[in-house]
Amino acid sequence: MSASEPAPWWRPFQSVGTATVFHVDLRPHAVREDAALVWLDEGEVARWSRYQFDAPRRQFSLCRAALRALLCERLGCRNDDLAFQHSKHGKPSAVLRDQPAPIGFNVSHSGDHGLIAYAPAGRIGVDVQERVDHRRLELLMKGMLSDEERAELARTGGAARLRLFFDLWTIKEALIKADGTGLALDASRFTIPPAISHGMTGGTLALPQAPGVEWRVASLGGERFAAAVAHEVLAGPEPTPRPEPARSVLSV
Repeated sequence: MSASEPAPWWRPFQSVGTATVFHVDLRPHAVREDAALVWLDEGEVARWSRYQFDAPRRQFSLCRAALRALLCERLGCRNDDLAFQHSKHGKPSAVLRDQPAPIGFNVSHSGDHGLIAYAPAGRIGVDVQERVDHRRLELLMKGMLSDEERAELARTGGAARLRLFFDLWTIKEALIKADGTGLALDASRFTIPPAISHGMTGGTLALPQAPGVEWRVASLGGERFAAAVAHEVLAGPEPTPRPEPARSVLSV
């Protein structure tokens, strides 16, 4: 790294099984934003330029550059060798020299916080939401939560009610993104086990729409944001996680 290049704005955050989650700092930073644009290909720069407001532009460029840097490091490739494609439901995947890359990943951002999750095998999803008042809270609750979850929220008062909702919301969003079938997976039709939604390390569950698949889920958030990761549990022994390079872990 030259003296003119900024230090990485992404840091290891948490590991869940063989999945690794990085936090991406999305606060305004002119030097980082300029450096991020260098990582983007022509199509990504065009997409970046179409955003009308500074915050979405910054979130896209800083997250995409961090994703490219992390994938290049994991796959041992050059940035020019890496591209992305999307499934019919919009779930992205990596392509390495015109071949599917042996890695699963997912990205989420909210406000000043981005998360990137990846794993050597199995579908994966991640979600982050800043803990702020939401104008459409009641509508979101109706669309995202099961009857049991809405009843639990009704019994919960004050700040704890909003905190529980955000924890449930991010876990469900992570599962939907990991599943990859988009609106075909109705979040209100399944219930997150209370032990997971109340801040336990995590656990496994199956979705009614796909009973043959088991998912490992974990709530990752803190005071400033809610977050969760969902990772498909594959049959047989899981791959051994590759050690991460020595970096300080971000405290959030």
